Amino acid sequence: MSLKNDPNNRVVITGLGTLSPLGRDVASTWEGLLAGKSGVTRLPQDWSPDMPTQIAAKVAVEPAELMDRVEMRRLDRSEQFALIAAREAWADAGSPEVDPTRLGVVIASGIGGVLTLLNSYDVLKEKGVRSVSPHTVPMLMPNGPAAHVGLEFGAKAGVHTPVSACASGAEALGYALNMIRSGRADVVIAGGTEAAIHPLPMAGFANMKALSTRNDDPTRASRPYDKDRDGFVLGEGAGVLVIETLEHAKARGAKIYAEVAGQGLTSDGFHIAAPDPEGTGATRAMLAALTDANISVDEIVHLNAHATSTPAGDIAEAGAITGAFKSHLDQIAISATKSMTGHLLGGAGAIEAIFVALALHHRIAPPTINIENLDDAIHLNIVRDKPRALPSGDIAALNNSFGFGGHNVAIAFRSI
Repeated sequence: MSLKNDPNNRVVITGLGTLSPLGRDVASTWEGLLAGKSGVTRLPQDWSPDMPTQIAAKVAVEPAELMDRVEMRRLDRSEQFALIAAREAWADAGSPEVDPTRLGVVIASGIGGVLTLLNSYDVLKEKGVRSVSPHTVPMLMPNGPAAHVGLEFGAKAGVHTPVSACASGAEALGYALNMIRSGRADVVIAGGTEAAIHPLPMAGFANMKALSTRNDDPTRASRPYDKDRDGFVLGEGAGVLVIETLEHAKARGAKIYAEVAGQGLTSDGFHIAAPDPEGTGATRAMLAALTDANISVDEIVHLNAHATSTPAGDIAEAGAITGAFKSHLDQIAISATKSMTGHLLGGAGAIEAIFVALALHHRIAPPTINIENLDDAIHLNIVRDKPRALPSGDIAALNNSFGFGGHNVAIAFRSI
């Protein structure tokens, strides 16, 4: 019997943590999500005046309210987010006692410490070499968040950082799943983080025509599947999950949210930024996740879509979902939660995995907001405006994450 199908090697979620545009923790974020609250706001008046996009989804609470200021000075903003979320997830899991050589960390980021990089370059130009902080390199390196989380909890089974653009957070969870399946670890702290609300990356996205310019109506700017969608809204934050073997969780009497049952990873081989309009790679990823999880198509009752609110991306994914599920489309409650959180880039797949775990745990699918005129090309069973109850019994769900470069990641979950 293979490790992945060994019933004694099932992997479950026992801890959740986040700092998001909707709340300071998981409870407040989930409450805001079910209420259909938008975390998108207009940026301060001193924001770059020539920027076509003047809106973003900043975290609801600044890290300074949640961690020591002395500690903050040595951490990039993305590292601060990751540590705050990891601490919550670890506490939520009951601070498990685990052999450090059996504890792993996989924290992803799509861009890494870009704020440190850009701000430190400004310091270099304006004040000279001696004014650049000696902490600059550990703050800007993409593996910095994972490294700091690993140091915090003394993880010695391996500390890793997948970097696959907007699929990074989901790929981290898949990597963590395989760490446990392969026998490398009993417990893994997994997730994603991003802090890139800065004029330079936003100018780059804006010049690609990727960002919404609905500056006068920020809370309605992120509108997946709507005919008038005009791009995504950049978000920031982190999502972290503690996962472990079912056997390990039961032995210590841990509460269990859901099972991480399988993953599917493919690539488009199509374009550096645009999705394959046929969506075949995304379809293959979803079906691969189901195969890996030994879940049939008709068991899926919920799917959290990548659904960034870009004209091309939403159509491609909708076609991919249709291709994967065909006659079972009507039974799958589709949520597009970026309508409320904005797009957390490398953190998106992680925070949305939290949403799927909570949806299965509480038997409720969060809504999609801001669909005023549904695109005629979208034929999905979308949860609109209000949450929707999910069935009782054994049910399963998927989370989709896709990234620039043609990365496709789907993660399958089971209720437990």
